[in-house]
Amino acid sequence: MTETPLLRPIGRRLFLGLSALGAGSLLFGHAVTGGDGEPGLLADLIGQNGFRIYTVAPIPTFDPATWRLALDGLVGRPLSLSYADLLAQPSVEQRGTFHCVTGWSVPNLVWQGVPLRALLDTVSPKPDAKAVVLYSSDGAYTDSLTLDQALTPDVLLAYNMNGQPLPLNQGLPVRLIVPEMYGYKSVKWVNRIELAPSAIDGYWEVRGYDRDAYLDKSGSRAPA
Repeated sequence: MTETPLLRPIGRRLFLGLSALGAGSLLFGHAVTGGDGEPGLLADLIGQNGFRIYTVAPIPTFDPATWRLALDGLVGRPLSLSYADLLAQPSVEQRGTFHCVTGWSVPNLVWQGVPLRALLDTVSPKPDAKAVVLYSSDGAYTDSLTLDQALTPDVLLAYNMNGQPLPLNQGLPVRLIVPEMYGYKSVKWVNRIELAPSAIDGYWEVRGYDRDAYLDKSGSRAPA
């Protein structure tokens, strides 16, 4: 596997930011403001089970009594799930390795959650729906997949990691997992999934990353 994405400007900016900030402030999660004035290009960066935790805005709070996951847009049957509703959906477990575009990976992770395709089947996408846009409850992060990509069987809305509920800074209550793509596609704190006529450029894509973030650029996996 090549690491060509590491040469992109955003990757260099992240690494330069880490060098300048020093370990002390990072461990305490101090906010970082980019040179362009955007709050929190690296709002929180700590080590956790091999992860480096990147955020672009303050980590959102989570109240299971009030949280909702909306599926709407170009659908026949909009859906709103509580946290209890989400946990009650038929779930799967899958093992894999998480790859960050900045060059690190975490192997042997076991994710548990609901296949995205199962929820998409429930809401009945309209014929003109060609993509899904995912929104984070941090109010800043978005990304998208084509509908074909979203229907790939191993694309997961995960709420457990290694047998435990996600830590808050890993996306509690639920995050997307796209195993065949770099981690910036795996949106954390998902609270809305919109069926849309086309894919959009997400938070990092408007800053230089590829919309199609496949680890293996020689080809993509089709939904089964």
